Amino acid sequence: MPLNAAQRSAIEDVVRALTSATSRRAKRRLADMFLDLVDRESWPEYYEVIPQPRCVNGVKSTLAQNKYKDPLDAFRDLQLVFLNALYYNEPGSQIAKDATTLKGILESEWRQRTVLPSPPTSAPSSSAQKVHAKKDQQERAAAQQAASKPQTAPPAQKASSRPPALSPMKVDPTPQSPSQVVEAAGPKSPEHAASPEIDVDIGGTPEPEVVGHDGARDGESDEIVRQLEKGLPRWEGLADVGWAEDLDTDRMVDTVVAISKYRDESGNRLAVSLEAVPEETNIPDLPFNSPLSLRLIESRARMKYYEASKAFDKEMSQLFLKARRWYELGTEPYGNVLVLQRLYHALTSPNPPQPPYVSPTNFAALPAGPGYAKPLHEPEGDNRVTMFRVSVKDRTILDEVQYKGWTIRLADWLHLSNPDDPSRPIIGQVFKCYSSQDNQKKGQLGVSVSWYYRPEQTFHPASRQFWEKEIFKTSHFADHPIEDIVEKIACQFTARHLRGRPRAPFWYPGWPLYVCDSRYNDRERVFVKIKNWNSCIPEEVRKKEEFMPIYPFERPVVPRSLASPFLGVLGLKGPGGIVDAPEKAEGEKAETPAATRKRPQRKAAAKAEAERMGSAKAAAAASVPPATHPPPPTAAAYAHLAPGHATYAQPAAPQEDRSIYAAAGGTAALNNATVEELPAETGAFSRVSSSSSARRALLTVVGPAARHFDRDPETNEVLWFAAPPVDIVHLPPPRHSLKYLAFLARKRKRQDGGGSGGGGEADAMDVEMDGVAAAAQPSTAKRRKMPLTVTERLEALMKEHGLDQVFVS
Repeated sequence: MPLNAAQRSAIEDVVRALTSATSRRAKRRLADMFLDLVDRESWPEYYEVIPQPRCVNGVKSTLAQNKYKDPLDAFRDLQLVFLNALYYNEPGSQIAKDATTLKGILESEWRQRTVLPSPPTSAPSSSAQKVHAKKDQQERAAAQQAASKPQTAPPAQKASSRPPALSPMKVDPTPQSPSQVVEAAGPKSPEHAASPEIDVDIGGTPEPEVVGHDGARDGESDEIVRQLEKGLPRWEGLADVGWAEDLDTDRMVDTVVAISKYRDESGNRLAVSLEAVPEETNIPDLPFNSPLSLRLIESRARMKYYEASKAFDKEMSQLFLKARRWYELGTEPYGNVLVLQRLYHALTSPNPPQPPYVSPTNFAALPAGPGYAKPLHEPEGDNRVTMFRVSVKDRTILDEVQYKGWTIRLADWLHLSNPDDPSRPIIGQVFKCYSSQDNQKKGQLGVSVSWYYRPEQTFHPASRQFWEKEIFKTSHFADHPIEDIVEKIACQFTARHLRGRPRAPFWYPGWPLYVCDSRYNDRERVFVKIKNWNSCIPEEVRKKEEFMPIYPFERPVVPRSLASPFLGVLGLKGPGGIVDAPEKAEGEKAETPAATRKRPQRKAAAKAEAERMGSAKAAAAASVPPATHPPPPTAAAYAHLAPGHATYAQPAAPQEDRSIYAAAGGTAALNNATVEELPAETGAFSRVSSSSSARRALLTVVGPAARHFDRDPETNEVLWFAAPPVDIVHLPPPRHSLKYLAFLARKRKRQDGGGSGGGGEADAMDVEMDGVAAAAQPSTAKRRKMPLTVTERLEALMKEHGLDQVFVS
């Protein structure tokens, strides 16, 4: 008979206790690994070894449908969930530890409910432990029989070891979720439960233990990474969104022919790289395995195989995806594939180009990429592309944009077409998705991204070491149309990258994954270690734990350390290069691009200051100051001007030194304090932003003088203050008004004097004087005696011991 209401409620309480159990730090739910069945396609071996797979959600579903006839049936299913994990995984692994903990919780919670029968003390006969133990006994018996024969049989397998692969067994049909989470991984697999236990690095999370660039990591670390990624959810492929419409058969054929016959400026036919990819698809981590090639798509298009534009568009996108996974990023064939993909995006756009197909930017929308692009605020010059802030002018901000099977949202990471080097696509993080409202681009979809530079796009010393796939945050923002999107990728900041891999849907195995540890200032060519991740990501996702959580490793895994890409045998060329480290000045640390920029030490300049102060005093003493002329301006003072602009200097009138330093009296008045003489071009400022209610203003200092100022951690702009901070002691405000205090005095006078009659000045005070003076002023009112002051006590003691008459000569 079915379960009664009390038993069903009790079992539901037990399941609820299992699913709410957390780790010791109360960050990770232990049951998340066991909620759903193991993916049969990803882990076929699991279903050969485990006779009866079970999951928590399957038990909940069966319980909700009231299919259990006996409460112990539900107990056996829950017990099998954890026994299966204990059998399939190695002892001591995190999954085995969690299974042991939950198994104990199951037995404890079950026994606490009197409406439920006592649980059995042994494992079910259908468990993997007993099934394989029985088989081991049969193998040992066979081995003993063979031992009596002349030929010796191999020793029997121990009962605790994993048996060979079994033939598939009938599995109890339990519903599986679409995105199945791996219940148990292979041997020595790290924990990859769908749990919220992550190391959140946004919001000022402290950095991990300092790890040096000490060369290649060991083989054990590689195995930890491989085992974790092996058990992660797989990407289901391009979604049914954002595909081209209204592509007739003729246009499909013309598009494929244009891709096949396209030649670059050197006359090279780039489709050779596509044709070199095998038609058979056996690349790991690809979401499809059907044969696919450019020749096959062209043949299908001519035969009118595609019934809709979506089918043709999706197969072409899958072909480019397959080729990107086939070639290594940075190689020439990889770049050829990306050029053809960008050409395909242009041909299938609402406004396709007309033949002949020629583009100086490899069909990218921007005229220049990282290392070559210039800010838009520069007055003149080519390649003006980037901004220092995200613009919202003439555009409608959207939550997401969809293109070629991708859904792009805020804070997603992208590969974008690079006009200068297609083999190294631009890396950017989305800060805004928008629809343009400009008259010339009405309705065009796009994304505003923050650019990240690769090592070959930076200037650095030859001794600089880089993490494997390391990139650098910059202050450049750029707008890209959706046709520039190559694919979605992921980037982790160092603290997370050392501890795990991003969870779906932020990253899937096979997607490019980068690591970021520092900012790069391309104007000063310096690297600044990131200490506050809040300044690097969009404000909308800051301090949100659901933003890019991780599957944790068993222990931190350090990335490989690589030398500068310009030191390779191939002699890589790029917008960056090798530079010499600045020479170390006396008493000052050299500020190398490879080191974290710190506040410079103050250099002694007492002699120069004395000369300056002497000349200032002489000028102030003279009735008519002599005419003086400033020194000729240096080239660095006009470094911000565009080429071709004439430089000129206008003589300035002499000015009296009105600085705080001079007002204080100079070096002598300040105990020979030392100050640093800033370069002349320090005075060249360019206003960025200001606030009338604040004393602080953000300015950009031109030239090398910027190194002498602190910077805002969020915008990396120079901080400038109009005056030193005011150091004033703020007295506490009065607690009561004078009117209220007068009222209290009159009230106390009436209470002590019995009325408002004339008591004289003596009645107006609440303090009774001590000694003879008090006796000379009798009062009928009862007054409160105040304690003696220290002076009065001292005088009384001196009088008591006769010391008040002693005079010191």
